[in-house]
Amino acid sequence: MKRKKILLIYTIFVSILFLCALSNVAFAADPKLVSTLTGAFTKVEGYIVKIATSFAAVAIATGLLMRKFSLGDEKKIYRANNLIKGSITSYVLIICVDLILSLISNVLS
Repeated sequence: MKRKKILLIYTIFVSILFLCALSNVAFAADPKLVSTLTGAFTKVEGYIVKIATSFAAVAIATGLLMRKFSLGDEKKIYRANNLIKGSITSYVLIICVDLILSLISNVLS
């Protein structure tokens, strides 16, 4: 008798657990604070990309001018090439991070 009672309680518990876990109904919405933070995060992300674009353009222009006015000095040409490569690489990484964050925010919302 005691074993049947434990089995019945276990069956009811597992049934309720499955019903709660597999239900599709959700009665929740984004709180105001979460939506405000999400909007602020999106704005800051946009500003960072704009600033990174201008910094990358200035760094590439500086590298091109350094290479142009190096007067054949290989050390200056090497530094200019490294500056150009580094700025392009960092800009590409920033754009990739922006794309990844956009993908994450789309998946979460």
